[in-house]
Amino acid sequence: MKEALFYKNIESNNDLKVKCLLCPHECTITDGKLGICGVRENRSGKLIALNYGRVASMQMDPIEKKPLYHFHPGSQILSLGGVGCNFACAFCQNWSLVSSDIPYSETPPEDVPQLAKKHNSIGIAYTYNEPLIWYEFLLDSGAKNKDAGLYNVLVTNGFINQKPLKKLLPIIDAMNIDLKSMHDSFYKEHCKGRLNPVKETIGLANENSLVEVTYLIIPGVNDSDEDIIALSKFLKDINPDIPLHLSRYFPHRSFNAPPTPPETMSKAHNIARESLNYVYIGNLMTDFGSNSYCPSCNALLVERTGYRTTIHDLLKDKCSKCQTKLNFIG
Repeated sequence: MKEALFYKNIESNNDLKVKCLLCPHECTITDGKLGICGVRENRSGKLIALNYGRVASMQMDPIEKKPLYHFHPGSQILSLGGVGCNFACAFCQNWSLVSSDIPYSETPPEDVPQLAKKHNSIGIAYTYNEPLIWYEFLLDSGAKNKDAGLYNVLVTNGFINQKPLKKLLPIIDAMNIDLKSMHDSFYKEHCKGRLNPVKETIGLANENSLVEVTYLIIPGVNDSDEDIIALSKFLKDINPDIPLHLSRYFPHRSFNAPPTPPETMSKAHNIARESLNYVYIGNLMTDFGSNSYCPSCNALLVERTGYRTTIHDLLKDKCSKCQTKLNFIG
C-alpha cells in the first residue's frame, strides 16, 4: 500500500471526504470507502493505493500477443497484471482480475527489473487488468526499468486524466489502447465510462510513445460501416500510421451476442485500409490481416503466423527495399 497521487481533500462537515483525480470518474470517496476501481481507499482523509506492488498474474508473452505488432517484432516480454479496473465492461475477458478477488504477491518496484532480466525479457508489459489504476506502482517500477535499460509497455483502456498521463508518458515506450466504440452512449451503457477521455489519451500518447489501437467488433453493437469509417477517420486525423487491430468478439461475462462473422471482419478490414496504413485482424485465423507491408512500396516487412514472426524487409524502423522510415520500433 502507498499514499495515492492525484487526489484532494474536500471540506464537508468534518467527514474527511477525498476526491480522486487519477481518472475521469473523479470519485468522491468518504472515509473507509473505495473508489469505482476498487483499489483506492479513503483512510481518514488520506487516499491509499491498496494495489501498490500487488502482482496477481505474471507470465512471458510474445509482444504480438499484447497486441503490439510494431514494437520489437518477434520479441518476448514479461507481462504483469494487478487487480481492479475503472471500467465495468459487460464483455470483459479478465473479470476475475477486475473483481479483485484473487490471490496476489507483494512485489516491490526494485524487484521488477530483476524479474524481467531473469526471464530474458525486453521489459515489462503491464496488462491483464487495467494498469493505469496501478499508477503509483507503474511510476516507481517503470522508472527502475528505464534505469536498467528495459522497456515499459501498457495495455490499457486509456481512461485517465491528462495531468497524470503526462507525468507517466516519459517512461512509457509503447501502448496498446482499447478503443471500444466511437459512441459515448456505448461507453456509458456497456463500460460505465466515457469516450472522449480515451480519444484524448490516444492523441496525447501518440506524441510521446508508440501507440497501437485495438477495436473489438461486436455484432449489432459497434460493427456498422459507419462505425468503422468513424474509427478510421479519427485515427487517420491523428496519425494514419497508427496500427489498428480489429479484434473478433466472442461471448464473455454477461454479453451473449454470437461471435463476429468472419465476413464482418473482412469488410471492416477493407474499410479501415482505405484510411490507415496498418490494419490487422485478431482472434481469427485468416490469410490476410496478419502481415505488415511497407505503405510506400508494399514490400513484406513482417510475416506472422499465429505468434510466429519472421522479419523480412524491416530494418529497425526502415523498409530495406525503399528506405522509407516506418512507424516501427525494433
